[in-house]
Amino acid sequence: ADDKTLHGPVFLQEPNSMIFPLDSEEKKVKLSCEVKGNPRPTIGWKLNGTSIDIGMDYRYSVVEGNLLINNPNKTQDTGTYQCVATNLFGTIVSREAKLQFAYLENFKTRTRSTVSVRQGQGMVLLCGPPPHSGELTYAWIFNEYPTFVHQDNRRFVSQETGNLYIAKVEASDVGNYTCVVTNTVTNSRVLGPPTPLILRNDGVMGEYEPKIEVQFPETVPSAKGTTVKLECFALGNPVPTISWRRADGKQIPRKARRHRSSGILEIPNFQQEDAGLYECVAENVRGKNVARGQLTFYAQPNWIQKISDAHVAIEESVVWECRASGRPKPSYRWLKDGELLLPQGRVQLEQGSLTITNVSLSDAGMYQCVAENRHGIIFASAELSVIAVGPDFSKTVLKKLTLVKVGGEVIIEITVLDDGSLRIVNVTKSDAGSYTCVATNHFGTASSTGSLVVKDPTRVMVSPFSMDVTVGESIVLPCQVSHDHSLDIMFTWSFNGHLIDFEKDGDHFERVGGQDSAGDLMIRSIQLKHAGKYVCMVQTSVDKLSAAADLIVRGPPGPPEAVTIDEITDTTAQLSWRPGADNHSPITMYVVQARTPFSVGWQAVSTVPEIIDGRTFTATVVGLNPWVEYEFRVVAANLIGIGEPSRPSEKRRTEEALPEVTPANVSGGGGSKSELVITWETVPEELQNGGGFGYVVAFRPFGTVSWMQTVVASPDAARYVFRNETLPPFSPYEVKVGVYNNKGEGSFSPVTVVYSAEEEPTRAPTTVLARSLSASDVEVSWTPPQENQHKGRIQGYEVRCWRHDEKEENAKRIRTVGNQTSTKVTNLRGNALYHLAVRAYNTAGTGPSSAAVNVTTKKPPPSQPPGNIIWNSSDSKIILNWDQVKALDNESEVRGYKVLYRWNRQSSTSVIETNKTSVELSLPFNEDYIIEIKPFSDGGDGSSSEQIRIPKISNAYARGSGSSTSNACTLSAISTIMISLTARSSL
Repeated sequence: ADDKTLHGPVFLQEPNSMIFPLDSEEKKVKLSCEVKGNPRPTIGWKLNGTSIDIGMDYRYSVVEGNLLINNPNKTQDTGTYQCVATNLFGTIVSREAKLQFAYLENFKTRTRSTVSVRQGQGMVLLCGPPPHSGELTYAWIFNEYPTFVHQDNRRFVSQETGNLYIAKVEASDVGNYTCVVTNTVTNSRVLGPPTPLILRNDGVMGEYEPKIEVQFPETVPSAKGTTVKLECFALGNPVPTISWRRADGKQIPRKARRHRSSGILEIPNFQQEDAGLYECVAENVRGKNVARGQLTFYAQPNWIQKISDAHVAIEESVVWECRASGRPKPSYRWLKDGELLLPQGRVQLEQGSLTITNVSLSDAGMYQCVAENRHGIIFASAELSVIAVGPDFSKTVLKKLTLVKVGGEVIIEITVLDDGSLRIVNVTKSDAGSYTCVATNHFGTASSTGSLVVKDPTRVMVSPFSMDVTVGESIVLPCQVSHDHSLDIMFTWSFNGHLIDFEKDGDHFERVGGQDSAGDLMIRSIQLKHAGKYVCMVQTSVDKLSAAADLIVRGPPGPPEAVTIDEITDTTAQLSWRPGADNHSPITMYVVQARTPFSVGWQAVSTVPEIIDGRTFTATVVGLNPWVEYEFRVVAANLIGIGEPSRPSEKRRTEEALPEVTPANVSGGGGSKSELVITWETVPEELQNGGGFGYVVAFRPFGTVSWMQTVVASPDAARYVFRNETLPPFSPYEVKVGVYNNKGEGSFSPVTVVYSAEEEPTRAPTTVLARSLSASDVEVSWTPPQENQHKGRIQGYEVRCWRHDEKEENAKRIRTVGNQTSTKVTNLRGNALYHLAVRAYNTAGTGPSSAAVNVTTKKPPPSQPPGNIIWNSSDSKIILNWDQVKALDNESEVRGYKVLYRWNRQSSTSVIETNKTSVELSLPFNEDYIIEIKPFSDGGDGSSSEQIRIPKISNAYARGSGSSTSNACTLSAISTIMISLTARSSL
């Protein structure tokens, strides 16, 4: 309608949902609404279905239809808003706009406990984000900002939970980890408390099969057109590889992308065909595990057919139909002038259809069809105008063909009259024919004629029958009928009162039969959820009937319930539980599993009784570690299989006990003068048996009786240093380390011998000699000093080498290990004077230096390569000739030449040395050869010639020659054609 025509309200702009950052500098929210109509509509607003009284709250104002909220408040203003437009023709409401507030609070805790793991073990660090609203992203800082944890096949940060997963811990992982949480709406960021990670000293974790710690849910609802991300990551040793597949055998969509070494599968622009059962496979040499989940497709409602304005005569009927697509299928409701319209009398509602019979002036107004599913809601508006006019049969049912089955009943309705129906009971074929209805009112008279056609009834011949099946089986429920073949027939199936959607549930349900009289239902890979009532419904245009059957599904037991710790000691726990569903197969056995902060997932535990039968609901768990926090769960089994585990029990700590495990690998030594250094591997926290844990260090000089003892009160301590000026150097001590906790002292480790700190060597090596090997290498040798073995030992020697024009403090240092008394110093400058000195070292430091010796490196080797290389082939020989290389004044004299040759397709090289300028090679002709020549001297090898390629000669009588500097060839007649192709042999 144009602006001059009188009409009801029409929205030009409706409000949009928004997320408002609480820390925004803009302290104002604006929700937009623009409407046209004649007369001009007034605009109001609703919050959560209740009208907003603008005058009651100074923070609210309406400007040109838009709602402004000053100083928005998270508690008061969060909710669903609608714009309401009204003029004399009626009222319409806008779509719903949700206002939410984004924020991110700080972490509450300031410290986190140290995490102690074995090398090779998998590990999870929990982030536990603080209270927030709005989407978050997660990262982890390793030690200090800006070093972030690099994600690869071994490390993974879940963007669902924020947790950090390390598949296999290595020594380089030791350090502090801090979770970084970022709100993508507000761009604010907070850091959690650091979590220290240390390695345990009780051995390296052995290989074990993958354990999937990050997996996507069993069902992942995914919206049409969105990007779906699935996470999957496993702990394991060796580090597992992650791969993806579809369980239905279809290919993963080509548009899918894999990130983080396949830890994330990303499917952009999600569509119906992408839905299905997806599997993540984690695999290493120890085995593999699979996680799976169903990606289900959903879509918000979208209009296929809207309603439009209607002008209807008084006492006529109006029929409006609106249709919307969506998954799940949308439901419909109707509004009149903004209020819910209920079916009564002349007003009938069915799905998206609104019918008003015998329209009166009071029916005029603004109508809205509302389509919604759990993912969204849409509104369509239209205006109903009512005018007075006489009878009109142009749209009545008598203009259409009406069908009825034999023996049935037909009602032909005339919608302009209150009582205009013709009823025929017990119809027979003789009732078929034409019928005319005449309608009269004070505006005039009208008539309409229609035909009645009579058909044979439909009957069920083979009904579905009740069945008893096991999980995983596949069955067919039959449904076969006889019917009038001139009619189209439609079969539908319902399950527990809901129609089966064969597209959505195609993994399990399929129509089979193939004939128009058969509507059999196949159920594949039956699950427990498929138990219930199935109804086959058969419908033609004149009749419908149904047949039902019950399906009992037997499967593994459901999870046990209410697992409770009734009593706990230092090593035992008394548990009780209630049985879960047996799923139509009696429970035969229960298994108890436990988890601690130190275990890799859930582990089966020993119980009394050892085997728990299906009628026993209590057990005593034995063999627990004292002073460790445990939680338990129970798994049931029957003849069909093992069921899902129960929910975990509460967490309870076992009681304290005397410590039993002593420190491992007690040793030591080294340190500074007058020190006795004692080291050990810490006892893991789960084996400390109580609070107040610490170590007792005992030591005595070897061969004496009395022990000296000291207490180290930290459970994380791994060394003790005894300092005393009277402590003799490099003296043996007997050492043992014991343990204690709040309950008392435990035992000591076995006695071991540790030496006190030694003194650095006191004497210098003697008889230091140096000789030049080449322009870049020098060999130095020495005689060990005579040391006092009671004060220490020599662990090796340090050689210092510096050029005459350099400072001694900048000397090059080379260290040897053990009793080695010579070494080579390399990468020196040619024809240069060097000074060298040697001194001994041990754990205490280095000793005095020997006197420096001098050596001059040899002149550099020749810089010019051999030139004018000529080759000739004769029988099975190749003869090479080249020009002599002359050394420059500052270069070493040429002592000879090295000829290097190899097959063209091999990497290993053979060498021939000669003091001449020619060489004869006996080489087979059936290979290409690569040859190069270089001079050698006292200063080393000189520059090499260019590589020369000598082609293979397949003819036994062929002769040939070539040059690296000329194309000229001397050829015998028999080889002219072949050699002319390869005479240029320089590469």
